[in-house]
Amino acid sequence: MSPDAGNASPVDGTNILCRLMRERIAATGLDLTGLTVLTEAATGAYASTPVIAALAGAEKVWAFTRSSRHGSAAQVTAETLGLARAAGIRDRLSVIEALPEDVPGTVDIVTNSGHLRPIDEGLIRRLPDRAVIGLMFEGWEFRGEDIDLGACRRRGIPVVAVNERHPAVGVFPFLGPLCVRLLRDAGLPVTGQRIAVLCDNPFAPFLAQGLAAAGARAGIFADALSVPDGPWDAALVSLRPDDDGLRLSADDIGHLARVAPRAMLAQFWGDVDRAELHRRGMPVWPPEPPRHGHMAILLGALGPEPIVRLQAGGLRAAELVRRGCSVERDGIAERI
Repeated sequence: MSPDAGNASPVDGTNILCRLMRERIAATGLDLTGLTVLTEAATGAYASTPVIAALAGAEKVWAFTRSSRHGSAAQVTAETLGLARAAGIRDRLSVIEALPEDVPGTVDIVTNSGHLRPIDEGLIRRLPDRAVIGLMFEGWEFRGEDIDLGACRRRGIPVVAVNERHPAVGVFPFLGPLCVRLLRDAGLPVTGQRIAVLCDNPFAPFLAQGLAAAGARAGIFADALSVPDGPWDAALVSLRPDDDGLRLSADDIGHLARVAPRAMLAQFWGDVDRAELHRRGMPVWPPEPPRHGHMAILLGALGPEPIVRLQAGGLRAAELVRRGCSVERDGIAERI
């Protein structure tokens, strides 16, 4: 450590966030000029969502918020407006705690962000015919409880997912480091550990790459019953959520208890029978289960960059469909 290290100035997170937002707008080609956007205002890196929209030229951005476990509405408003001022777009962004009756009829793009969910028939009925609903995830991750898809189809309102693997978005490469972070938060050293990864979806190669880069010895299995005898130090669950039941049932857990008796179970994504885990004495992380269909650790655990990439990409996908552009295979946008 240098003698002056103790006097170093703290990193200016606001300036870094502004730089990241401008970089992603340029990389994706996001241009919301003349459009009105309804999205959320939230804490931390998620305060960037409405600011990205305004920076990309949106004529008006409505940022809906409410108090949550992540912070009060007053805190969210202060963070969002502070970032908007730093980015120089304060005049085109309004943070609201109630949706004015006349706003939905003016909107071009609605995002499926947390504070706005669920996007129900009541809101969909009030949108103009030109409106598009943008998802901040890939199409195969769609959760029916988030949006009334039937109401969207009856109205002809497009629902648009984002290709998180597109080079201009590039969110999936963060999944490997994210699962490493989850395991280390649980106290597992990762390096040199044998980890059975249960994954039946496109996350698999990214999780494998991230674990290998951290020095782990990982095996990828489509389901629990495919895991052979260990020794295993951990089992990482990343299974597509199932509306019909648990993705890791009592039978699955029984098999894991036999082939990996000393392993910890890390719930990255997908529901598990925690009562059965406790009954068998199998440790599980995190201590509290995530909500159905949600990941147990957020991308924000790795800093603001993956969040900014995702939000800019989601807005760009919605913009392309709103402007009538063709949806290309392996492009940024995918219609649901």
